[in-house]
Amino acid sequence: MDLVLRPGRAQDAQECGRICFEAFDGIARGHGFRSDIPGVEPATEMFRMVFGHPGFYTVVAELDGRIVGSNCLDERSPVAGVGPITVDPAVQNGGIGRRLMLDVMQRAAERQAPGIRLLQSGYHCRSFALYAGLGFEFRETVACLQGPPIGGAVPGYEVRAATDADLAACNDLCRRVHGADRGGELVDALKAGTARVTEHGGRITGYATDLSFFAHAVGETTEDVRALIAAAPAFGGPGILVPARNSALLQWCLGNGLKVQQLMSLMTIGLYSEPAGAYLPSILY
Repeated sequence: MDLVLRPGRAQDAQECGRICFEAFDGIARGHGFRSDIPGVEPATEMFRMVFGHPGFYTVVAELDGRIVGSNCLDERSPVAGVGPITVDPAVQNGGIGRRLMLDVMQRAAERQAPGIRLLQSGYHCRSFALYAGLGFEFRETVACLQGPPIGGAVPGYEVRAATDADLAACNDLCRRVHGADRGGELVDALKAGTARVTEHGGRITGYATDLSFFAHAVGETTEDVRALIAAAPAFGGPGILVPARNSALLQWCLGNGLKVQQLMSLMTIGLYSEPAGAYLPSILY
């Protein structure tokens, strides 16, 4: 194969979007699931955002001059997040995905990122084997949940829109729970107006960049995250990601009408601390 890897460019968004949709849709349907990507245009818009964002590293694979795949590395925060990685269905299982993964792993090493993380669909055994073979360690199972907004509130926990003045407190909270902050993502969420915080006892005890597939949340306790979920007007994309081992939160979500769409695996390389609190990962980590 005359395979060439190069940086992603804005003009690649349309073709990368097509490949992304067809790859995710084909794999999901083959296993009896609904695709995480609803169509070519949403996938294209996602790539337009990523290719134009200085906080993302992107790589495109060309085979004989034709785009056949891509991968992205979210570098907005100290720990890097991988994805989406996609390979054209016509040339899958030929080693292109491995090359794309090795490229972003080398990038993270060059930038001395303390860790790399990703989530993969539990039904896709080939991708699990690829990541495990490259050194990623399985950490936990995460349930993707979707359904109507729950509404209401948790007594003693106030949820409000986050402001720039909350950034330091939220980053400190994330470091206490995860060992590293996700400040770059939080800054973007503040600009977009989607970030929220939980206050309890007169201080910030939880925050969310949004309640969606591409957003994360952190709380000192399960109650902090539960308050954020209860106050959400909707759950964006395929849904929110709830660690399955947090039985109290998972059972509360199920009892309030949310349904499990799929199970996913959180996998990591490098820095990882057992969470010292409650959290919802994003699809990146």
